[in-house]
Amino acid sequence: MLWLVAAAKLGITSPPAYLSATQNVDTLLKGVNYASGGAGILNDTGLYFIERLSFDDQINNFKKTKEVISANIGEAAANKHCNEATYFIGIGSNDYVNNFLQPFLADGQQYTHDEFIELLISTLDQQLQSLYQLGARKIVFHGLGPLGCIPSQRVKSKRGQCLKRVNEWILQFNSNVQKLINTLNHRLPNAKFIFADTYPLVLDLINNPSTYGFKVSNTSCCNVDTSIGGLCLPNSKVCRNRHEFVFWDAFHPSDAANAVLAEKFFSLFSSAPSPASAPTPSP
Repeated sequence: MLWLVAAAKLGITSPPAYLSATQNVDTLLKGVNYASGGAGILNDTGLYFIERLSFDDQINNFKKTKEVISANIGEAAANKHCNEATYFIGIGSNDYVNNFLQPFLADGQQYTHDEFIELLISTLDQQLQSLYQLGARKIVFHGLGPLGCIPSQRVKSKRGQCLKRVNEWILQFNSNVQKLINTLNHRLPNAKFIFADTYPLVLDLINNPSTYGFKVSNTSCCNVDTSIGGLCLPNSKVCRNRHEFVFWDAFHPSDAANAVLAEKFFSLFSSAPSPASAPTPSP
């Protein structure tokens, strides 16, 4: 949703899902959406969602996209097209809420958080380089919000408060991703990768909901059972005034909240300075 509103402000139509346009070159040339619900940086994140496509799967689909485009307009034109495109990436939250923070999954038991974040960053490093090798030069990476304040985490505290330790982990993740982005910009010729830090924007919305026209930010509009997932099911009871709630279910912001965040994100994105990139090698 955040991406959709920002795209509209840029004058871009909502991109269709990749799997609905795998061989339609005209559609592929205009851009597609590779996102998959429950997916993460790590391949085992969201494993219980069965058909989710991990970030590696999504990158492989982008590779297939480029192959189709190359076959239709030629390799040189395809390279130019991919170089000039802008890539929006928002990933990593599922690696926490649907992996590390789940007590019944192995990663939360196997790794300390320092070890886990090292695994995330080293994996993301290789993934971003893979995208670069496929032609991506302009990437906007959307940082994570305060996951310790989403309803599925608040219920773990005695008074329904934000989980400080989880938020500290997220700040550490964002900081490490930003360092990675800066490193890649200096290492890879013509790379223009941007880290969009939306953490303070989301936290302000949660801490000061009335400033933005909301009344409730500590629980969800949809009455969900956080013990079995926290998603809004067809038989779930929904609040009457959903525009007053920051959260729709135990994980996701409401449409109204996403609209506010997208406006803020667009302002952040449009005012972001151009990143320093590595010099282009002389021919």
